[in-house]
Amino acid sequence: MPRFPIFADNHVRQQLVDGLLLHGWEVQRAIDVFPEKTPDSALFPYAAEQGRVFVTNDEPLRVIADQWLTEGKPFKGLITWKLKLHDRLREGWFIERFERLADEDDPFFYPIRYLTED
Repeated sequence: MPRFPIFADNHVRQQLVDGLLLHGWEVQRAIDVFPEKTPDSALFPYAAEQGRVFVTNDEPLRVIADQWLTEGKPFKGLITWKLKLHDRLREGWFIERFERLADEDDPFFYPIRYLTED
């Protein structure tokens, strides 16, 4: 199964990052590359340059991704979800969703993906 490289911001629980790493995903955390409190406006372009899918549950990132789409700027993808899912669901649920995306032929044909309970 082809996997995409991930860039996780500080809104992604460390337990989820650890779980993805244990399942063979390539994950880079924002905190390992940038100082704490680096603005999303600097993080998103970095992830795009690196060809990484930005992973977050931070709503303002959606605004940045939408702006990039409007301006025709390329980026690999954005995976996001509502904070209430992050608070309620275990890491295994999220990892399963990531695995499902990786199984798709073109998971980022539209580059913004929302994880929802289905």
